[in-house]
Amino acid sequence: MSDTADYLTPSRKRSRWDVDEEDTQIPLSQQPPKRRSKSRSTISSVPDHPQPQQKPSKPEARQGSSERRRPTHSIYVPPRTSHPQLQPSRSVYSYERLNSIEEGSYGVVFRARDKQTGDIVALKKLKLDEEKNGFPITALREVNSLMMCKHENVVGIREVVVGDTLTQVFIVMDFIEHDLKTLLTVMPSPFLQSEIKTLMLQLLSAVAHCHDRWILHRDLKTSNLLMNNRGTIKVADFGLARRYGDPVGVGGLTQLVVTLWYRAPEILLGAKEYSTAVDMWSVGCIFAELLLKEPLFEAKGEIELLSMIFKLLGPPTTHSWPDYHTLPLAKTISLPPPQLPQLQQKFHYITAAGVDLLSRLLTYDPERRISATEALKHPYFSESPFPKHPDLFGSFPSAAAGEKYVLVPDRVLIF
Repeated sequence: MSDTADYLTPSRKRSRWDVDEEDTQIPLSQQPPKRRSKSRSTISSVPDHPQPQQKPSKPEARQGSSERRRPTHSIYVPPRTSHPQLQPSRSVYSYERLNSIEEGSYGVVFRARDKQTGDIVALKKLKLDEEKNGFPITALREVNSLMMCKHENVVGIREVVVGDTLTQVFIVMDFIEHDLKTLLTVMPSPFLQSEIKTLMLQLLSAVAHCHDRWILHRDLKTSNLLMNNRGTIKVADFGLARRYGDPVGVGGLTQLVVTLWYRAPEILLGAKEYSTAVDMWSVGCIFAELLLKEPLFEAKGEIELLSMIFKLLGPPTTHSWPDYHTLPLAKTISLPPPQLPQLQQKFHYITAAGVDLLSRLLTYDPERRISATEALKHPYFSESPFPKHPDLFGSFPSAAAGEKYVLVPDRVLIF
C-alpha cells in the first residue's frame, strides 16, 4: 500500500521561482514525507470517497494550470515583443559596387546599389587592416554620432554591413550627389547671396542639432558638406566627432582635429580643453569660402595660418581675448603690431549685417564666439535678399556619380 501511494503521488523538481497556492498553506516545519503520509491516511480512512484515485492527480492539474497562468516575463519588464530584436549584420554583397568616390584618413567611400531595393547608397569601408587594438574608437564614435544626430541636414546612416573577414566593415549611408568643395570649383559662377543664406541656415541648423546632443563634429569643412540636386546640404564625415560632455583623459582633448584651414586659434595655440566654439570657427571659415569661392586661410602650416588670422582680424589683445596669454603656446608666438581688422575691406560687397555675423563667428575669444542657435536668429537672414527656397537651386553634374558636363553655346550637356 505504501509503495502504491508513493507511486501515485506526483513528484516534480521545484525551484525557488515555483510557488504553488498549496505551499502557502503548509507549515515550514512540515516535511514532504509527512505530507504524503497524511494524504495516505486520509484516503484509507475514507473508503467511500467518490473519487479516491483522482486525488493524487489534483496537484498535477494544479501544476499545469499554474504554469499556464505564470507570465513568461517579469511583471516589471515589458513583454519581449516590445523590444527591438537583434539582427545580424547583412553582407556587403547585398550591394553592387558602382564606383569609388574618395579616400580619406579613416576610410574609402564607394557608390553602390542595393540589390533588393535598387537604392543608390554610399558605402564607407573602414580602415581596419592595421588596427591592432580591436575596433577603432573613431569608427565607434562616427556610428554613434550619426545615430544620435538624425536630422534633415545630417547624412543618414542606414546600417553597418560586413564582408568575409573581420577587417571588412562598411557603414551604409545615403548617397548625396555633390560636396560643396568640388561644386565651388566647377561652378561657372558663385552662389548668389540668397543661396548662401539658405546654405548657411541649413548648416547652422545641423550644427545646432549636434551641439544640443553634446556632439562636437571637429572637422567641418566644405568637402564634408554634401549637397543634393534639390538644394539641401547634409553634414557628413563624423570620423573625428565625439561627445564633449564626457570626462577627458589626463592629456586633455587632442589638438590634431579640424583640417588646418578651418582650425580655431585656441587649438593652434595648444588649448587642451575646448567646446562647441571650435565648430563655430569652422562655420565662419565656410561662410567666408562661400562668399569668396575660395578658402579664406590657405596656409601651409600653423605658423603661417596664425599670421594670416592676425592680419585679417588684427592681433589679439587683452580686450579681444583675455585668456590668450594662458594658452600653452602663446609665449612662443611674437604678435605683430596692433592693427585694425580687415574684414570690412575684404568683404565689402556684403551688407553690414553679413560682416557682423562673420566677425562674430571669427571671434578670438571662444567664450564670446556666437553659438549656432544664436546665429540662426541673426538679422542677416531676415534682410533682403531673403533666403532662396532649396527647390529653386540649379542642378549640377555629380562628380561622385561619374557625371561631367561640356559647355556648348546656348546650352550645357551633362554626361
